[in-house]
Amino acid sequence: MHKVFVSFHHANDQWFKNYLVTWAKINDVFIDGSVEMGEIPDSWDDERIREYIRDEHLKDTTVTILLVGIETKYRKHVDWELYSSMYDGKVNKKSGIIVILLPSACSEYCTCSYESEKKFYPYKQWVSIDNKEEYRKRYPYVPERIIENLVRSDVHISVINWNKAISSPNILREMIDNAYNGRATCNYDLSTPMRRRNR
Repeated sequence: MHKVFVSFHHANDQWFKNYLVTWAKINDVFIDGSVEMGEIPDSWDDERIREYIRDEHLKDTTVTILLVGIETKYRKHVDWELYSSMYDGKVNKKSGIIVILLPSACSEYCTCSYESEKKFYPYKQWVSIDNKEEYRKRYPYVPERIIENLVRSDVHISVINWNKAISSPNILREMIDNAYNGRATCNYDLSTPMRRRNR
């Protein structure tokens, strides 16, 4: 079982994170390596928070699950977590990434970066997307750092709706395995500066 970091908007989507971690534990889907509520003191500045998350949590995880609600893409800490998950550093190596769209941000579309995941959607007709605008239309609440990497042929990020992701432990378990196995070959685009403020 893989150790997973869950990135999300704490103020809006804590319930979904708690549910996912409990569900994953009961069903042996992943080990949670995320930051706990109250673990980071309010007195810490942004740089210390970023370093703590990177050095104390992301270094021990190999897959990041991003939970996307309607305000997630505007959160600076989420952007820092994504950047750190994509960065191949000395302390923490790059991780595989999975995006789960929460009910408030669900889409009629999905992205299967690995061929084996297509079996979860037996009635879908698959098309290739190669431009950011189309991804922005399909996933309007997904952070720009993810959009920039979805268009790359050398990056593998799958996108799934919440209800589908938790419909069977086998689905998310296989997605995590795929993300773990493919992480080393992902050539993430890190050119966008990290977000400095929330909106």
